[in-house]
Amino acid sequence: MRRHTCECKATIYELCAAGGLLFIRRTTRGKKVEIRETERLVAARMEELWVRLLSGEVH
Repeated sequence: MRRHTCECKATIYELCAAGGLLFIRRTTRGKKVEIRETERLVAARMEELWVRLLSGEVH
C-alpha cells in the first residue's frame, strides 16, 4: 500500500501497487465488510485518479 485515507471513516480508500501497476481498493465497513478494487493502471493514470478521488471529483 502506498497511501490510504483515514481509518476513522466507514469507507477507507487505499492506493496499492502490484506488479508495477497501481490500483485503488475501497473497503466499506458496517454489518458486512465489502472490499472492491479498481482495474490496474500505470502509475501516472492511477495517481491522477487518486487525486480526483480525494478531491471529491469521482467516487
